[in-house]
Amino acid sequence: MGVFVYYRPPVLVAAVRSVATYVAVSLYVFVTGLIGMLLATLFGWTDLLYVFGHGGVRLGAALCGIKYRVAGTGNLPRDRAAVYCCNHQSNVDPPILYTALHPRMHILYKHEIDRIPVLARAFRMGGFIPIDRSKKESAMRSIEAGARSLQAGHSFLIFPEGTRSKTDEMLPFKKGGFIMAIKAGAPIVPVAIQGGRAAMQRGSKIIRPVTVSIRVGKPIETAGLSLDDRDALIVRVRKAIAGLLAEGPIGSG
Repeated sequence: MGVFVYYRPPVLVAAVRSVATYVAVSLYVFVTGLIGMLLATLFGWTDLLYVFGHGGVRLGAALCGIKYRVAGTGNLPRDRAAVYCCNHQSNVDPPILYTALHPRMHILYKHEIDRIPVLARAFRMGGFIPIDRSKKESAMRSIEAGARSLQAGHSFLIFPEGTRSKTDEMLPFKKGGFIMAIKAGAPIVPVAIQGGRAAMQRGSKIIRPVTVSIRVGKPIETAGLSLDDRDALIVRVRKAIAGLLAEGPIGSG
């Protein structure tokens, strides 16, 4: 494993930058979210929601000093829908991956985000799907909806651990995203992200400047697989992500 070396500003400086980021991004989401949803409703311009989404990520990253590098871009399946499956270290992971991997990435997200009215509404209009893993029937409906969306040509980002890992060790993988991929016959793209924990530790609201490393592995096909193959698929994808993590941060070698 490589070691992240980055400038660590005084806590006060990082705190001020973090507050500025939260305020600016919140205002940005509120204003552009309302505008985007109005135009999407009136004219069907849902693409605008993605343009605004990427703009919000870039604004937040610039304010708090987050940068990223991507290795393995040749493995990104640009011509077909796929499930991008990634380990989870920090709250900075989803927005960075959303921008780094695909121009119109959909996300299978925790239903708790539905408590944020404007953001949740924009998510739904953009094709994102909430999942409540505490309710089996509701979770299965979300998985079925995700499979249909994949078949319609929309790629999804999933975090199979279900929550952020507190260490460099990955947590056990949840099965939902793999069922979704198998039902749709969509490939799974293993992705490894490193550096998020250095940017934002679990339980802390302070965001520190760091360069996040993203490695993309070769797609793993699910065509022809059945739900009986689910566990073997999980093992294969987990092994692929672990191998990418073992390569360490980009440029650390």
